[in-house]
Amino acid sequence: MPNLSTVFSEVGYAHFLVLGAVLFAIGVGGVLLRRNALIIMMSIELMLNAGNLTILTFARMHGDLGGHSFAMIVMAVAAAEVAVGLAIVVAIFRGRRHVDVDRMNLLKH
Repeated sequence: MPNLSTVFSEVGYAHFLVLGAVLFAIGVGGVLLRRNALIIMMSIELMLNAGNLTILTFARMHGDLGGHSFAMIVMAVAAAEVAVGLAIVVAIFRGRRHVDVDRMNLLKH
């Protein structure tokens, strides 16, 4: 059995990039396969966080602090998206009593 300290010291940039790709793929699957608006919003957040992980990995690889500030901006935009999106979902739920995206035709003419 390998020593735990050697396992953690061998984690490289590729591991973080693969983790970001897997998280992004899970988020895409959640957006495409689920019909609940809350689950779709959570999947979008997962994709944004996967993008942040990738941005931070490349920033760390190149020793650039600009990536860190860009990741903070992405987190702020994600927080605003959640606030506005959740308010819209709650307003639709109060009027329609469901948040199924297949049944939402509120904005159609």
